[in-house]
Amino acid sequence: MYAGIEDKVILLVGAGGLIGREVLAHLAENKAKVVAVDLKKFDCLADLFIEANVTEKEDIEDLVNTVVETYGRIDGLVNLAYPRTSDWGKRFEEIEFESWQKNVDMQLNAVFYLCQQVLKVMKQQRYGSIVNIGSIYGVVGNDFSLYSEYGGTSPAAYTAIKGGIINFTKYLASYYGEYGIRVNCMSPGGVLDEKNQQPSFIKRYSEKSPLKRLGNPKEMAPAVTFLLSDDASFITGHNLMVDGGWTII
Repeated sequence: MYAGIEDKVILLVGAGGLIGREVLAHLAENKAKVVAVDLKKFDCLADLFIEANVTEKEDIEDLVNTVVETYGRIDGLVNLAYPRTSDWGKRFEEIEFESWQKNVDMQLNAVFYLCQQVLKVMKQQRYGSIVNIGSIYGVVGNDFSLYSEYGGTSPAAYTAIKGGIINFTKYLASYYGEYGIRVNCMSPGGVLDEKNQQPSFIKRYSEKSPLKRLGNPKEMAPAVTFLLSDDASFITGHNLMVDGGWTII
């Protein structure tokens, strides 16, 4: 059990994703009060489920107000939503400007507004913890050889967005530290998703990784819970790499 996580009101945005479901389960296991947010409700252990589209300004405002009206506080926020356009993953030369612009708006700008609105509450409380989600490709360059066998690529906007989120996290940690608020980032490496990953990608990624495999979604969840908990009470502005050593080589 992580210290101080029991009964904390945690707003988990993007609860229905591959990592989101595991974070939700892990927080519930540690007896947090989880407010799950996603486009459509699903069966889970959340104390409260809010259907919302976090690419919409009004939806963000409404969900923050709902949590405060229900619980009177927000102890933690996890930004796991991953909205993207239908042409996500085009090669760099083929990306339409409007597509680039929309993906930055949906992902990076949503994180900005969620943080801004939640931090208004946390500043009044004079405490709180936020965990944003980065990526190995917000820290290091892409290894395009992973995709060569099947002609794939890594989305260009992804690296810009994740790099932005990591540095934005440091900005917020510096800005709000005096109010007892901590803001950190968790950056996953490759996470196993056999339904949506090519076998050659899994093979090549595993061969390069120091641990010789991709991570499991369950292995991401404890890092998020830790950063939200009182066990991480003197950690802020940090980007915790959960990548099997990918970024050390």
